[in-house]
Amino acid sequence: MISRRNFVALGASLAAGQAAGIEAADWEVGAPEAGGLRAGDVADTLHAAASLPGLRALLVAHRGVLVAERYYAGASADDLQPINSATKSVCSMLVGLALREGRIASLDDTLAQLLPEATDEVPDSPARSVTLRQILSGRSGLAFDPMHFGRLAAANPLARHVLGQPGVAVMPPGWSYNDAMVALIAPILARAQGADLATLASRDLFEPLGIRRFEWRRGRDGNPLAPAGLAMRPRDLLKLPASMLDGGRWQGRQLLPESWVAQSLTPQGPASWRSGNVADVGYGFLWFTGRLHGRRVAWAWGYGGQFALLAPELKLAVATAATSPPPSALKQQTDAVMSLVERMVQAAA
Repeated sequence: MISRRNFVALGASLAAGQAAGIEAADWEVGAPEAGGLRAGDVADTLHAAASLPGLRALLVAHRGVLVAERYYAGASADDLQPINSATKSVCSMLVGLALREGRIASLDDTLAQLLPEATDEVPDSPARSVTLRQILSGRSGLAFDPMHFGRLAAANPLARHVLGQPGVAVMPPGWSYNDAMVALIAPILARAQGADLATLASRDLFEPLGIRRFEWRRGRDGNPLAPAGLAMRPRDLLKLPASMLDGGRWQGRQLLPESWVAQSLTPQGPASWRSGNVADVGYGFLWFTGRLHGRRVAWAWGYGGQFALLAPELKLAVATAATSPPPSALKQQTDAVMSLVERMVQAAA
């Protein structure tokens, strides 16, 4: 248990760990009060988090410095934790890199243009005219039950399976959480870049971020899955919002185009999912957006409460790891994890 009076000792232990051999590409560590966070509130939140059975990790970075890190229920800093649908936000970052390199010409390219061979096999597919922009912003106009992810993992080949889905319109029209459409990012990038998602991520994103260990679930067709399936250390998950917070930079190196970061974190319209006290929830390019206690926030959101959140005005990033509960317990656990994230935002406000 961590009390207010011994929270400084936590910062000291983090610093000792850095001196003992944490790689330079990993985190600089420090005490929360050094950057202006209320250390007592941070310590109280870390302590309260221990009462949530499904939680495995809670980490906070402020102004690029790791100021809080705690693991629960036997988890450790070296464990690879599934991030579930937060994988989508990684895929968004990879799309930004493909656009920068000219491998994809435009977000307004349709699936017929991006996957011509696959769409030719299903010429009457209702998804032929869907654009990459619509996929990223959750506005394809087509519905898909998020509890049917297993069907995507079992599809072989995946692209043909998705394109062959009936065109069930979103009602009411607007945003929809469509794993099937997002799944097509994998073959789109593979065709454009000549390598699969795991290879692209490792080479172009993870290596510059100092992420050297990860696992990526593959579907039956042998390819990494885009809607979910990535597992990584919580410390590495935290690097995603931290780099987005800094305009696509990590330790001074520009990784993503700053313009892509801005587009990704700009809501393309409202989203219907809610968690905790976040208001004005919207959706950028595979990143949720909203306001928390009046502050702008954006976050990657994985099933069960894997959050990677950034609060730009506060220069704050928060990451969590949690187990995947049964659907009956999903909302309760997700809201409980988000409440911890909210407390960390309040500690910085």
